[in-house]
Amino acid sequence: MQQQIKAVSVKLDLDVRTRVGNIAEARHRSPHWVMKEAICQYVDREEKRDAFKKDALIAWNEYQDTGLHATSLDVDAWLASWGTKNELPKPICHK
Repeated sequence: MQQQIKAVSVKLDLDVRTRVGNIAEARHRSPHWVMKEAICQYVDREEKRDAFKKDALIAWNEYQDTGLHATSLDVDAWLASWGTKNELPKPICHK
């Protein structure tokens, strides 16, 4: 299936256009490539931020319903053990 591509326009002030041009020149890319890359990275980051917020809200609601949690001390110790000879099992949730 072929992806549909459509041109859009963005109004940028002279300062931003100059900065985009400078980056494009330094990277040996076109200003179009720089702007497209910036937009794609922004959209990816915002989608990840939205997913993180959604997951956090689900976790908060689950905690409110069950009261199950792991302490920060348990989690910190577990994370600190990663990659060591004495890697700890994940913390057990409790009330």
